[in-house]
Amino acid sequence: MKKIVLTGGGTAGHVTPNLALVPKLRELGYDILYIGSLNGIEKELAQQAGLAYEGIASGKLRRYFDLKNFTDPIRVNKGFLQAHRIIRLYKPDIVFSKGGFVAVPVTVAARTLKVPVISHESDMTPGLANRIAGPFATKICCNFPETLRLLPKGKAVLSGSPIREEILTGDAARGLEFLGFDGVKPRLMIIGGSLGSVHVNEAVRSILPALMERFDVIHICGKGNLDESRKDLPGYRQFEYVSTELKDLFAAADIVISRAGANAICELLALKKPNLLIPLSANASRGDQILNAESFKKQGFSMVLPEESLSDESLYNAVEELWNSRQTFTETMAASPLHNGVDTIIELIEKYRKQ
Repeated sequence: MKKIVLTGGGTAGHVTPNLALVPKLRELGYDILYIGSLNGIEKELAQQAGLAYEGIASGKLRRYFDLKNFTDPIRVNKGFLQAHRIIRLYKPDIVFSKGGFVAVPVTVAARTLKVPVISHESDMTPGLANRIAGPFATKICCNFPETLRLLPKGKAVLSGSPIREEILTGDAARGLEFLGFDGVKPRLMIIGGSLGSVHVNEAVRSILPALMERFDVIHICGKGNLDESRKDLPGYRQFEYVSTELKDLFAAADIVISRAGANAICELLALKKPNLLIPLSANASRGDQILNAESFKKQGFSMVLPEESLSDESLYNAVEELWNSRQTFTETMAASPLHNGVDTIIELIEKYRKQ
């Protein structure tokens, strides 16, 4: 039986692309083991997907001063020893790493045991974990053309992001029924990431009456961000979080406002949804969303509205422009070869696994 270790964690963005590979891996006869942190989100998500799971000690890789910086190297070293033992006993043919701090000891341990490693970098500029683990990878996949020059020569592959199979199987009619919309007006969807976005939520709600003259509005606003005063407003549905029905809501949406996390925007590309990206500001992140958004704008996949320029007027004007240009965006996205990275990554796994 062919065997593979999947690793990556810390956020859902480091887990869901791994899980997107699972159906095809199972189809090809792979036994799959997920190695993650002891209590991270990856444990819950991997076990929900029916995967065998091993947890290891892990330490966060920080760029700032924190007292934990003195103890985390001990946890990282312990994690390496645990990963080394697990890989030695499991004897995988290959490891696929989606990044995050827990993936570093797994990647290093794999290469010390001469197990090939395929890794994936979602953002335009490699994160710290992938920069550390990069020298130990056989090949490094990425989402953006600009990333190729930032990765070790001879290792970089422009694959696109692995997209969850189920997100591509939505049904618009089922989505409308779930929302209670009659389908007369086009649908505008706002999605702010797993934690939502206070600034985007406030801007959307401040111009909601104007938006609703033209659109029915689907607003996924994040945990704790529901507006009870608008709970029963016809043509406006708000959710803290959507899981099972998300694919149907995407299918029902005509245009989308989103943050610019790599996985989110790659799903919009795969779904060919005209979109307005409002990336997290550099003050709230390392600036990766800004670079992701600019790349998608340059490729003709997205409109971009910087958070620093976000106002009632700028948001309304941007939505108007997006709606009027929606066909152009759809056609440009349809012409892109990077709709789904699953097949490219599976080909690399099959090519470089130990025979």
